[in-house]
Amino acid sequence: MPKIILIAPAFNEEGKVGKVVSKVRSQATVDEILVVDDGSSDNTYWEAKEAGAKVIKHLERKGVGAAIRSGIDYALSNNFNLVIVMGGDDQDDPREIPIVLKPILEKDFDFVQGSRYLGGERTLNIPLFRRVTTKVYAILFKLFTGFPSTDSTNGFRAFKTSIFQNKKINLRQDWLNTYELEPYLFYQAVRLGFKVCEAPVTKAYHHKKIGYTKMTPLIDWWRILRPIIFLKLGIKK
Repeated sequence: MPKIILIAPAFNEEGKVGKVVSKVRSQATVDEILVVDDGSSDNTYWEAKEAGAKVIKHLERKGVGAAIRSGIDYALSNNFNLVIVMGGDDQDDPREIPIVLKPILEKDFDFVQGSRYLGGERTLNIPLFRRVTTKVYAILFKLFTGFPSTDSTNGFRAFKTSIFQNKKINLRQDWLNTYELEPYLFYQAVRLGFKVCEAPVTKAYHHKKIGYTKMTPLIDWWRILRPIIFLKLGIKK
């Protein structure tokens, strides 16, 4: 059986990250749960640790891309075969981890992208702006790569660590520190000919009082968009 790690990047997710870790422990089968605390100023570190996760803490905020990269580095250093990435904000459903892993375990896919729209919308309380922008991005991703994406920005995904044997996937670029790393990795998996597919997952958004995103309008959407533009035009590698 492959050795599986779940990586949950988190920044100021007190009140949420502990729920994520507890749900994964009770509802899914993974070998380790790793929370990467990206310089939180609240109780994220201790809440995740007390819930039973291994925790890596950045002393200052570097960005979600840098947090995921730290998790991948840990996975590679500790001989994990499969990585699941799930948000530390309690918007994903750990009961759906087997759905994301199934194409890898049964059909030898290399990279599985979770989709909240595959086979019909699977969302709860999704804001209209988020619905529109995620669907538009998926159309652009399809135009740029040829891959029939329905949800290119969903942070719930799984992949083999063996994909990093291909040195054309270079996560050690400073411009990938924030929201760029995830679409970069998805794009590269498609472009380099890895076996890629989507899997249907659910996304539940928190109400405004709790907060459903830490993204800054325009700035962070450009950060998500620019990897597919830069790679397509050969500006970045």
